[in-house]
Amino acid sequence: MRCGDVTNAKSVFDRSTKKALPMYGAMMKGYIKNNSAKKAIDLFKEIKDPDEIAITLVCNACAQLATEKELNLLRTISSKIPNSFYSNPYVLTSLIDGFMRCGDVTCAQLLFNKSTKKTLPMYGALMTGLIVNDQEEEAIDIFNEIRLDELHRENHRDKKINLLSEMKSDGLESNITIYLCLIKALAKLGMLEKAESFVQQIPTSFLTDHRIQNALIHMWGKVGSVDEAKRIFEKISQPNHIAWTAMINSYGLNGMGIEAMKLFHQMPKEFINDLTYTCVLNSCSHSGLVEEARSIFNSIETKTDITVTTMIDCLSRAAAFEEAQQLIEQFEHNHAPALPIYMALLSGARNAKNSKLAQEVVDRMQTLFPDLKSSLLPASILLANVYASSGDIEKATDIKIELNKSGGKKQIGITMTDIDGKLWKFRAHDQSHPYSAEIYEQVDRMSKEVIKHGHKYDASWIVRPMYADETIETLLCGHSERLAMAAHFIHDRKPKRIQLTKNLRICGDC
Repeated sequence: MRCGDVTNAKSVFDRSTKKALPMYGAMMKGYIKNNSAKKAIDLFKEIKDPDEIAITLVCNACAQLATEKELNLLRTISSKIPNSFYSNPYVLTSLIDGFMRCGDVTCAQLLFNKSTKKTLPMYGALMTGLIVNDQEEEAIDIFNEIRLDELHRENHRDKKINLLSEMKSDGLESNITIYLCLIKALAKLGMLEKAESFVQQIPTSFLTDHRIQNALIHMWGKVGSVDEAKRIFEKISQPNHIAWTAMINSYGLNGMGIEAMKLFHQMPKEFINDLTYTCVLNSCSHSGLVEEARSIFNSIETKTDITVTTMIDCLSRAAAFEEAQQLIEQFEHNHAPALPIYMALLSGARNAKNSKLAQEVVDRMQTLFPDLKSSLLPASILLANVYASSGDIEKATDIKIELNKSGGKKQIGITMTDIDGKLWKFRAHDQSHPYSAEIYEQVDRMSKEVIKHGHKYDASWIVRPMYADETIETLLCGHSERLAMAAHFIHDRKPKRIQLTKNLRICGDC
């Protein structure tokens, strides 16, 4: 199994007349290692009285597949295993990870809370799961919980069991996992001040670990501090392929396509992989470097779904729709159609307010991917927005009515910003904030100021019918982005930096 010869391992296993639990464990572990999680689960179902190792392994297999079927199996296992198994940290960690990967955050947290002996791997599984399920703030809260627990133990002089002070090799490995989880959560959150405050808490001894360094390069890029990402990258004497790719991506995320391209050409050829190509093409895409992207793309020997999607995005942003469609046709001669490729083309049609192309793309997607209804929902919403931006509000409204009838729910747009160390969140026309009156007062002041400097509000970013008491200005000024910006100026504040992140596309007028 470790050498990848699954067939011979199975042959030896099948020939055995007395199959012991360790043999089942070895087979299951081998299947998981060789990306055959379903076979591991099927084998588990043959075991009459599974031990703690078999339970741990089947949870790992469920985490790998992570469908509704595996979630139901995890629930069954969790309800039937003996109570003594819950005192085994390996079983509990695997169960938490399995539930998280299958999207059941509530069950995972209940198991975690039930445990009386929480280990660092359990904390790591919980933090990783929260990040996977878009709950990065909660993951950071878990890190704070670990720190508080450590302080409590130090104050009671119980240093033998300090969570983040274990000096054994396995303890150090667990520490690194926790700090990696923290850095990933901070990267996903995207707030510079938060990142700065938490990175200071990472001990200097860990900052020389290559995994921590690579994660930090990515994080600094995500929060907008390219200089800090570059400082770490240049300190590494022999950066590996992850460090090179993370630095290229950091440049790309911050609109520095030329720098990303220069670094890509300096990168050792043997380090370049699919992800590297994706990052450099994405950098070109966001910086309008279409010709450079073409050159890099044409040099790729084996073009995958993701590299083609990124190239389509680049061409579509430049409104080179004919070339983008030709590329899709060429790719589909030898590959199955991929939904992200069409989403990239549709996104370009949205930017260009090309409702004819957008309709054609959505029609094609509905033909090619009839079973992917949840994935087609964002496409239909984008189509409605294209019609709205090109002035056909009636058609946009009709599409949205049909979506509502079919039970489709649009994701709510939320803009987040950091003010004096606290995260403030806003929805469009939000009145729920305790300082709403002051915020709207600042919105009005900002509006007058930008109009004075020649700004004309762009009605094409209005994607629904206006009410009788609304104007183009009041509707756009109620967007979550505007409210988040205005919040920085209440109480006579004079911010040096305003940073916003949004879970959806940012309004062009904002």
